[in-house]
Amino acid sequence: MKFAAFIEYANQDVIAETRPAHRDYLTALREQGQLAMAGPFTDDSGALIVYEAETEEEVRAIIAADPFNSAGVFHSITLKPWNQVF
Repeated sequence: MKFAAFIEYANQDVIAETRPAHRDYLTALREQGQLAMAGPFTDDSGALIVYEAETEEEVRAIIAADPFNSAGVFHSITLKPWNQVF
């Protein structure tokens, strides 16, 4: 099942230094089949990340392990199950 995470950023000053580790983490998730798509909003206020997981709890564990989360970049997250039509 897919879960869409609408993420609002905080701590803008640590994004640039943490981004390489965050992207490496997302690359590993994609290779493991746990990431459908991801990218920041054009105003850099946050991001949309669509995860592949069996449960919401699994997604929350994936998010908790993200370097952006550890660095305090993820300020708020709205998580919703999502059906991809196209």
